[in-house]
Amino acid sequence: MDTNKQQMMSDEDIKEYHDIEKNMRKKELIKHNKKFVYPGTVRESINGKRHYVIGESKLPSVTTILQATMSEEKRESLRRWMERVGKKEAELVKDRAASRGTTMHKILEHKILGTGHADLTDTGQQAMKMADMIADRGLSKVSEFYGTEVTLHYPDLYAGQTDLSGIFDGKDSIIDFKQTNKPKQREWIDDYFIQLAAYCMAHDFVYGTYIEKGVVMMCSPDLFYQEFIIEGEELKDYKYKWLQRVDQYYAQNS
Repeated sequence: MDTNKQQMMSDEDIKEYHDIEKNMRKKELIKHNKKFVYPGTVRESINGKRHYVIGESKLPSVTTILQATMSEEKRESLRRWMERVGKKEAELVKDRAASRGTTMHKILEHKILGTGHADLTDTGQQAMKMADMIADRGLSKVSEFYGTEVTLHYPDLYAGQTDLSGIFDGKDSIIDFKQTNKPKQREWIDDYFIQLAAYCMAHDFVYGTYIEKGVVMMCSPDLFYQEFIIEGEELKDYKYKWLQRVDQYYAQNS
């Protein structure tokens, strides 16, 4: 607002102006439906692997299970990439991506909660633009949310943390945000879909729900937004794939 204009306004006018601004911001927020009570997040590392503490149980995380049961083909692909770019460069690429992704997730969480989050570092500024893109293109389709950074578990089997649970395009959904160094093709992100299926199963079992969609909202540093959805028979197929990975994990660790 122009300084001279503000000086001409009475204190009452200024208060009314800021109240209008505040109300406009509130209208932009996604409605928080608190129908589900999610547990707090307590993590513990066991033999270098992430576990979640749920009551008396220490359950392996979804990502721990996926990494332990990764196909040999995917492991070989990662080895070839590291050999091609060099170990040092590979670690730098992974660290930069992890830092950018962590910051982007934090910004999105604050956006959803309406609390705001500023990060003036170069990584933070880049992550902010990516978060804005996901908010504009993806979160605009979320009418209500049940929880953000939600810890979910399937008793005695596994646990994990999803970025958002809520109503996406009119359907109960589990939503994950992903940063990517470059655009992805659908067939490259099988594990993202398996991860979503795991969260859907856990939510349904514990809360008696029927989650209909799993949604990946993805953005690259050059602000290319992608959205991938699994539902219906495809979601069911990924639940079967996840159970196979769970069986494999426990067989390996028995």
